[in-house]
This record gives sequence, structure tokens and C-alpha cells, in this order.
Amino acid sequence: MEQKWSQNKVVYQIYPKSFQDTTDNGIGDLVGIIQRLDYLQFLGVDIIWLTPIYPSPQVDNGYDISDYYNIDPLYGSMADFENLVQQAHLRNMLIMMDMVFNHTSTEHPWFIQACDPKSQWHPFYIWQEASAEGLPTNWVSKFGGSAWQWQERTGKYYLHLFSPQQADLNWDHPPVRQAIKDICQFWAAKGVDAFRLDVVNLISKPSEFLDDPSGDGRKFYTDGPKVHQYLQEISRDVFQPLGLITVGEMSSTSLQHCQQYAALDNRELTMVFNFHHLKVDYSEGNKWSLAPPDFLELKQVFSYWQQGMHRRANSAIFWGNHDQPRVVSRFGEDKDYRVTSAKMLAMILYGMQGTPYIFQGEEIGMTNAGFTDISQYRDIESLSMYTEHCNRGIPAAESLAILATKSRDNSRTPMQWNNELYAGFSRTAPWISLNPNYRQINVAAAIADPDSILHTYRALIHLRKQYQIIQLGDYLDLLPEHPKIWCYRRRWNNQILLVVANLTTQSVDWSPPNFGHHSQYQLLWANYPTVTDAPTAGPLKAYQAAWWLWTENN
Repeated sequence: MEQKWSQNKVVYQIYPKSFQDTTDNGIGDLVGIIQRLDYLQFLGVDIIWLTPIYPSPQVDNGYDISDYYNIDPLYGSMADFENLVQQAHLRNMLIMMDMVFNHTSTEHPWFIQACDPKSQWHPFYIWQEASAEGLPTNWVSKFGGSAWQWQERTGKYYLHLFSPQQADLNWDHPPVRQAIKDICQFWAAKGVDAFRLDVVNLISKPSEFLDDPSGDGRKFYTDGPKVHQYLQEISRDVFQPLGLITVGEMSSTSLQHCQQYAALDNRELTMVFNFHHLKVDYSEGNKWSLAPPDFLELKQVFSYWQQGMHRRANSAIFWGNHDQPRVVSRFGEDKDYRVTSAKMLAMILYGMQGTPYIFQGEEIGMTNAGFTDISQYRDIESLSMYTEHCNRGIPAAESLAILATKSRDNSRTPMQWNNELYAGFSRTAPWISLNPNYRQINVAAAIADPDSILHTYRALIHLRKQYQIIQLGDYLDLLPEHPKIWCYRRRWNNQILLVVANLTTQSVDWSPPNFGHHSQYQLLWANYPTVTDAPTAGPLKAYQAAWWLWTENN
């Protein structure tokens, strides 16, 4: 099947609120992004993804949109946005906008008018009568509590899979789908090249709302009954005619559905995210717990998805985003081996098939925030968890230890540009506290150091663009049962790429597989300076990683 999406692209995710402030209000803005475009070009990325910058009450950091057609004054003006698109295009970079179409803010005019049962907007949302027990069903919001909220004027409950201020849209109502198409066309006319579609596999709800005796209700709406039909419709009418790149965020999805969402025929989406690999440090499926990562499971998840999507569908591959803790703190070691382990994690990911996504600061090895007091947190999910734990009698110190490891705010601290006051992000105190290690960990220091994490990211991005085997080769885990070593093989035509990494702080003995005479090997990249041109048996040092390319003689 024709490979329509170029596998050599790399996406950089910007969380605008924390990227660069130019107005001295402690909040990042669009002009700040424009000022940093040369840095992103230097890094080598192709697409810039902006998390939501629309008007919003900011209950969920902009994922509660009250106006799809404007820029929130917090971030600047529409003229600023148009300039950003133009300046990015001049540097051969594309702009990806975040689109939240599962729900709107309850302050959106659609919802305000929908609270009148006689309004034409009433069917835009999902309303249910009270049951004999009160709530329509026992479904649980992903932010905790019931997924149903009473609305006095209508005398009904509305569905909110996230916060009560984020009311779910009714995609079964054709005018909703048309309104969404109109929004996409508006931003495409502004020069936007791509859309990231937030939790888009949750848009289709069942025709009948029932209790979930054994769960929280997600089985009824995850990859819902008409989700493929609706994505094919919007793709046919908007995405394909306008040549838009799309990536779907898929919550609790399955491989089988993703093979269809991101199939190479491009009938639905260009590519998809899944999050199964980011649950390997959940104790019995509970995010709010302290547990070491299960590296065997991590390898198994990647193998399953790499093999299952190969030559069938396009994946977005990533370690972090605005909803995840920092990867070097999570799967590496963020003190003595921060640089080495951050490079190792990059080398594991960038050797795989799929489109890599970098979350701002990942490329310099930014770490978890190190917050010690609940007053330092801003994230609604984190604050809800803390309150819930307090109500259950869980000690505050225990909850704070969990938040220090798992909170979404770990990734939302300001970008660390230099070692000046406020890290070059702003000239005033930012909306959320800086990580105090910014004086050591920052972009200026990384650029100046030829052995920095940043320069490894630049090299890996270049290698991905240079070698088709990285873009198109198959995937085989050569040591699937080894708890400390990740060793996989990529194969394409007459070439083999061997990627090996030690996942621990201990030295681990390793014997390379035999693909032929050693003289046929070429070392492409390593995170230790003494690695040989050919892989040899012996110890892998702490977090050591290497890429070797083997070419078969004709």
C-alpha cells in the first residue's frame, strides 16, 4: 500500500503558556513563539504543535474552549497568530493547531443557548433525565466524580467526560459535525497545516445510556459506535480536500481501531497517539500510585504496536507531552545520570517507526518540577486528586509524593532558556513556579555544550531524515525477556539497524546478535564516546545506548 505520510517528519509540541513570555505578565504568548522559531529550526523540527490558544476560562488549561474562532488575549491577537504562521512557513515549518471537539466549555455560546430546551442549540449537547437513583448512569468523569452534571434550567443532566465545565458535544446531531467542519476550514484558510484532535476516539456515544456494573462507563464510549463513520465524513469533506495533516489522540484505544483510524489510505486520520506505554508505572492500573516502571511491559507494548502498525497505519511516537511527567525523571535517572539516560531514551524512541513528537524542554533533559507544597500546583486533575485523597484520610505527605512523580504540572513549568532570573522565560514571576534547576539545565548551556542532550536530539533527527530504514523498517525485539536491556532490530531491504540500550544504573553484560562480518557494521550514534564501530560482547555501562547499521553485500 502506498505510504502517503512521510515518515521522516518530526513534531515539536509547544505549551504556549509556558514557552516564552514577551509581555511581562508571567504567561507565554505567540510573539514569544515567533522569537524562538530560529531555535526550533536549529533543532531540525518540521511541524510545530500548539496546545489550545483559543478563548477559554482556563479550567483545564485551555482544553475548555469558549470560542473556536479567536485567539485568547492571554496569548496575543489574530494578527500575532497570522504572523506566526507566516514566519514558520518562511523557515519551512508547518503549524499544527490543537482541536478539542469532544466537548466545549460551558461558557461557550452554544452551551449557554443550549440550556434553553427550546433552543436550536439544545441538541448540540448530550442531555439525560434523572433516573430513579438520581444520576442517569454511574459513569465516572476522567477527572473524578460523576460524569453527569445537573442543569437547573433544563431540568436535565448533561454529560461531561472531563470537568463539569467541559460539556460533551452530541456528534449524532448533524449540525454539530457541520460546525466542526466550518471551524477546520476557517483555520486552514489562516494557513494552518495540521490538526491535533484531542481525545477524538471518544466523540461517538451510545444510543442508550446504561450503568456500567464493572467499570466507569468508558467501555460504552471509547472507540464508540459511529466514530469511524464520523471521522471518515470529516476527512472526506475537509481534511483530504484541504491536504491537512491530522493526528488523533486516542484514549484507552485498541490496536485494531488504530489500524483503521490511521490506515495508510488516509480515509480517517494521518496518524494516531496511544498511551498504553505510559501506564507501565501504574500500580494495578492506578495512575495515582508510586510504582517503578515495568520495563518488560514497556518493551512488550512498543513491540505490539510497532509490529501491529507496520505497513498498515501511521503512529505518533513520544515519551512526553503536557499531560505526562518528564520522561528523564520517569524512565531514566534525573540526577547523576540525567544526560546519559535522557540520550538513551531518545535513542530508543527515535530508532522506531512513526512520527516522533518532542515536548518542549525534553530535548534539553528538563526534569520533574520538584514541588513540595499543594499551593504550587495549578492542574485541575492534580488538585482534584489531592482533595479526594484528603477526604479519604490519606496523609498529605503521601499525596504530595505521588504528585511530585505523576502530576501533569511536572511538564508545565516554564521553558528553561538560560540561567538568568526566571530562566529567560519572563521578566516577572511566571504563572507556575520554575524548576529551580534551570540555572544548570537550560537551552543556552545545551547549545554551548557539544556533548549535550540537545545535540543528540539534533543528530537523531538528522539520521531519521537520512536513513529510510529508520522510517520504514520492520521491528523485532531481540531480547524481549531481558529486564535490563532493550535491544531491537529494524530491517529494510538489504540493511539492518541494531539499537541497544541499558535501562539501568548498573553495568550489564551483553552479547550482540550475529548479522554477518563485523566490517559491515557502521556506528551511527552512541551516548558514550568509546563505543566501537562494530558491536562487541561485554558490559554495557549505565544507561549506555548505541545505534549500528549493517549493510548486506550484494
